[in-house]
Amino acid sequence: MQLSIDSSVLSRTPNLGLGVIHYSGCSVTPSPKQLQGRINLYVESLRLEHELARLSEIAGVRAWRADFKQLGIDPARYRPSSEALLRRLLQGNPFHWINTAVDVNNFLSIRHALPYGIYNRALLEGPIVCRLGEEADSYQALNGRVVEMKGKILLADANGPFGSPIVDSVRTCVTEETADLLQVIFFHQQLPPAERDAILRQTARLFTEINGGEAVSAELVAAA
Repeated sequence: MQLSIDSSVLSRTPNLGLGVIHYSGCSVTPSPKQLQGRINLYVESLRLEHELARLSEIAGVRAWRADFKQLGIDPARYRPSSEALLRRLLQGNPFHWINTAVDVNNFLSIRHALPYGIYNRALLEGPIVCRLGEEADSYQALNGRVVEMKGKILLADANGPFGSPIVDSVRTCVTEETADLLQVIFFHQQLPPAERDAILRQTARLFTEINGGEAVSAELVAAA
C-alpha cells in the first residue's frame, strides 16, 4: 500500500518523515497481565523522571510543538497524540487498555514521544497520502467527537481522511478481529535518519513479539 507526503506538508516542514510498517497475520487479543505490568512499570518510571510542568523538556514533545507551529496548527489547542497521552499519564491517569495492538502502539508512542497510528488494513483503499486537511475533511474520531480537519495534518486514502498525529478515526480502528494492520510513525524534523530507522526496526520487532504475525514491509517515507 503506497504512502506519500504531499507538498502541502513538505513545503512547510520539508524534513518531516513517516515510518510505515505493514503487518500480516497478527493475533490481536486483550492485553495480558504480563504486558500490562510491563507497560505500567514504564509509566511509573516516566512519572519519576518527568514532571507535568516540565513536559516540554522532552525532546519529542518540544520538536512536535515546533513542527505544528510551522504547519499552521496551534499546539496548545491541538496537541500531538503522543503529548496528549504523556500529559494524561503524568497527571496520574491510568493507561487505558484496548487490545494488544493498540496498547503496544500507545506504549511505543510514549516511549519515543512520537505520534503513532495503527490502522486496519482491510478498511483502507488505494494509495495513502499525508497532507493538510481541506474544507470538507472531517471524521468520527476515537475520542467520540466529529473532528474538523481543515488545515490539520492528516492521512487520507481513496475514501477520505482516516488518521492524524492528533487523533485517529473510528473508520479504520483495530479490533480483536483485525489480522492485517498498517502502522504509521510520525517523525518530527529534528530526528536524524539513523534514529528514525532504528525506531522503525525496534517498533516492528516489538509489535510482532506481542501480536505475532509478520512485518511484511517497513520503510521510511520523506521528501523525494
